Formats: sequence, C-alpha cells, structure tokens
Amino acid sequence: MMRKTLDEGLPLLGLDLPEAAREKLCAFGQAVVKQNEVMNLTAITEDTQVAKLHLLDSLTVLSCADLRGKRLIDVGCGAGFPGVPLAIACPEASVTLLDSLGKRMKWLEEILPQLGIQAQCVTARAEEAVASRRESYDFATSRAVARLNILLELTAPYVKVGGAVLAMKGAAAREELAECAKAIRVLGLKLEEVKEFPIDGTAHAVIVLRKVAPTPKQYPRRYAKIKQAPL
Repeated sequence: MMRKTLDEGLPLLGLDLPEAAREKLCAFGQAVVKQNEVMNLTAITEDTQVAKLHLLDSLTVLSCADLRGKRLIDVGCGAGFPGVPLAIACPEASVTLLDSLGKRMKWLEEILPQLGIQAQCVTARAEEAVASRRESYDFATSRAVARLNILLELTAPYVKVGGAVLAMKGAAAREELAECAKAIRVLGLKLEEVKEFPIDGTAHAVIVLRKVAPTPKQYPRRYAKIKQAPL
C-alpha cells in the first residue's frame, strides 16, 4: 500500500520520480516503521499514512525549491523527515541531517548506507551546531520542531544570503506567520510565498522565506532564551 499511495500522490504534487527513487522511499518508510517497534520514531505506522504524512509531505519541498547542486540542512530531522526523502528524490543535493537525539542519529547513520542513501548526520543542538556552519547552506528546512517565531531563529543563521528557509507547517501556517513580522525582519529574511498542499484532507504548507541580509551574529540565542522571549 505504501508504494501505491506514493505513486498516486506524486502527480498531485507535480512530481515524477524514477523507479529506483520510489523503491528507496518505500524502503526507508518501511525501515522507520520497523525501527519504531524498538525506538520512539513516529506515531504514524500504517503504510498508507506513512506514504502520505511522511514521504509525500516531505517531498512538497521539491515543489518550492530546486535542490540540484545545492546544500540543504534539515534542522531537527527527527526520524529523518523531510531530509531523507529529499536526499532520495534529489541525489544531486548535499543534505545534512541535524538533531540532538543521539539514538535517532546513530540509527540514521547505520540505516542510510544500507539503503544506499547519502546524507551527512550531525548530532547537536541547532543553536550550537551553527557555530561552524553559519550561512553555509542554500536551504534550511524543518518540520514539526517549534512555532515559526522560534523556528526561524534556529534555521535562518544556517542559510547564506540568497538562499531560503523552507518551513513546513500544518493548518496554523498563516496564523504562525502573522506572529513573525519582527523575527523575519531581524533575521534578514523576506517572505516569498506560502505554498499549500492538501494532503490527506488536511492543510500542509511550505513557507518560503528568502534570506536577503546576513543574520546578526547574536542569533541564535540559547534555546531557553528563544523560547522564553521569541523575537
């Protein structure tokens, strides 16, 4: 069912992927479900839902940005979404997966080479890893990590001027965006578009924020501070 759902969903996103990529996407989806039996990776374990809410949802990013030959960092990648499906669908991209949970990252480091998927795994907190990676990516993406006004401070510093933050959000996308005018301005971003995708009857959106100026060096602050006093 996972493969059938994936095949039916791709044209709705305007995407066409080669057979090998489709097989690899499903292999990764199955690997997540299997590993979930011993490790808390996802609440979504039914094949059709994995295809819709993990695989296809991750691939919506490809409808908003051309990743070929570009560097992308997935901040707070969790079980590997959206970073791993993007690495599978666009092998010409250089993908970095970042998360602070060591057990998850260790699993990704083991499973990705087994499936022939190339991505760099970094175990660190977003506000700390940026020290050696500031403004060195074309794109930073993130899904289900934090409200947008918090998320932007964690992602924008990674993106070089001319690149973009691709924030994946659900039904509250526009509401969260409305809270962010100051954060967008202060962090050197500019709203480009909000692309909406109806997946499984619910609203999913990718908020594209273009980096138009360098992010001031004092950002990101420590996470406790960001949470306590969002921009």
